[in-house]
Amino acid sequence: MQPEALTAVTSPRAPLEWGQINFLQTTDTHGWLEGHLKERNYGADWGDYVSFVSGMKEKAKRLGVDLLLIDTGDLHDGAGLSDVTTPNGLVSNPIWENIDYDVLTIGNHELYLSDIAYSHFTQFTGVYGDRYVNSNVEIYNTTSKKYERVGSQYRYFTTPGGIRIMAFGVLFDFTGNSNASRITMAANMVKQHWFAQAVNFTKPIDLFLVIGHNPPRDVASSTIKIVYAAIRKIKPDTPIQVFGGHSHVRDFVVYDNKATGFQAGRYCETLGWLALSGLNSSNTHSKAKLSDVPTPTRSAVVVATGTTAANYSLSKSPSNLTYARRYLDWNRRTFEYHVTGSQAHTFDIQQGKAATAQITGLRQQLNLSTLYGCAPKSYCQFCKPYGSDGNILTLLEIALGKTIANATRKDIPRYIIVNTGSVRFDLVQGPFTLDDSYIVSPFKNEWWFIPDVPYTIASQVLSIINKQKALKRKRDLSSSDFGFNPMHQVDQEICVDPPVVYDRLGKRSISGPRLTRRQDVVSAGYTTTDDFGTDGDDTAHSSIPNYPQPNNVWGNASFPTDGSVPKTVDLVFLNFAANLTLQGLQMLGASYTLKDVINYLPSNVTSNMYLPEYAKIAWQANMPNCPVGAGIA
Repeated sequence: MQPEALTAVTSPRAPLEWGQINFLQTTDTHGWLEGHLKERNYGADWGDYVSFVSGMKEKAKRLGVDLLLIDTGDLHDGAGLSDVTTPNGLVSNPIWENIDYDVLTIGNHELYLSDIAYSHFTQFTGVYGDRYVNSNVEIYNTTSKKYERVGSQYRYFTTPGGIRIMAFGVLFDFTGNSNASRITMAANMVKQHWFAQAVNFTKPIDLFLVIGHNPPRDVASSTIKIVYAAIRKIKPDTPIQVFGGHSHVRDFVVYDNKATGFQAGRYCETLGWLALSGLNSSNTHSKAKLSDVPTPTRSAVVVATGTTAANYSLSKSPSNLTYARRYLDWNRRTFEYHVTGSQAHTFDIQQGKAATAQITGLRQQLNLSTLYGCAPKSYCQFCKPYGSDGNILTLLEIALGKTIANATRKDIPRYIIVNTGSVRFDLVQGPFTLDDSYIVSPFKNEWWFIPDVPYTIASQVLSIINKQKALKRKRDLSSSDFGFNPMHQVDQEICVDPPVVYDRLGKRSISGPRLTRRQDVVSAGYTTTDDFGTDGDDTAHSSIPNYPQPNNVWGNASFPTDGSVPKTVDLVFLNFAANLTLQGLQMLGASYTLKDVINYLPSNVTSNMYLPEYAKIAWQANMPNCPVGAGIA
């Protein structure tokens, strides 16, 4: 753990089930290698994870079973350690590489910017060789002047226990990449000759492993269904295991009696565990039955009321497979419990301690602990209604009005619009540092404006653009990434006790009032419901409220103090939102175009700077000894 990190106070509910083959999954880590320094549930760092993996590998060896490590992409854009450097990931990727993953794949955040894509292609993927599996992304090689595969197109391998696996890595149909990369849509990929050859391989396949930066559930952005159906068309009875990502949730999905999908959350808050038994193979020598640890007991049954029920269930033959899944909170208490039974002195290995020390040193070198102010309370994205105290968007409106001002036009009334997708995470009570500024909003967008817009028009713009679809930005791709809140994307039911009713995806914040089976007082955190029910969370938590939020908010400044209305205002917005803002103005009858848009602030004054400036103004009490709160609740 990092020196300033907090220790978890709640232990896991029970030992993990171990199967014939087991998986640890990370996804959407987004640079959080130091862990969550002000949140007890997620305080472990990457060095702790390195030690945990070592212990779990030893345990698997002792039990005589397989353990595979999986990652499904998005390694940066979310924390200072990865984002303060140019290119992003320059110092964080080498730390990340301390984990010897068995199968991993690319995320969309590796593809937005050409320099990051090239770095990933020339440096990162080489560390993992053919274990870096990527079936539908190519990156332009500046030496050969050709688009080339990033990693291997597929991977056929045999586990130490003799299980023969065919692995694919499939990115969702992403269109926000730079011209340094080329993505084959999944529907086209499965029609290609190589794919049919790989599915119908010349050697026996005991398990298809489909990993991808791709939601495993059948939502709008997912293409897993396409890949699943294509495999089932050729191999109707071979087990399929999917590991997904991108939508930042805990989830487990049943496709048919021999195919399931799993997703392990986001931001080093969650480590995913999946255990599988019952694979029939003449080649395997992994133990099919274990006596000294809990083992998987559940069959894969499609949830009758789930959205996937009518679209999957393509396997018709009986199955002997049994499954267990668990979502582990990312803290040392959890890691130590599952490796050593809470005997901390036997937990750490030298490589893990070295990674922890490296993170500490780099944070110091990069000045990530530079203190701007003491946040007097926690401000959350979803746990408070918009407009209420403690809602981060309410805070942003105040901060925008206090900090965004053109020196030559500071006395002119202005509206300052921001897209709420520019907020990436909660702002937790305590020290507000350079690192926190990247955690809350890492994006570096310019401030543009249209001068002297009639007030009668400008005052209606926010209402108009909030009625439009959520802004899809080049670095904000879709509703299933920055600021993603799945609870507001789909119809959902509420889980009551009893019976268990399907309640959609697991997230730190869930919607509405909810009853759970856990009656004791526990800390606030994830309360997940998936296709197996409500017992997937490794540590019991009370649920966090979740409220709908607008797509855009605005601050204002320099309006008449007597309450009168100005004739005109400056309309300020971020450069990526120019088209949306112009669209709103045009819908109100104005004829503004991009020719009317100019810089409001110098281009080097970007959107990730106003919160630090606000902290310098408003949060100087208790400096430098900032009290830390209890986190989001």
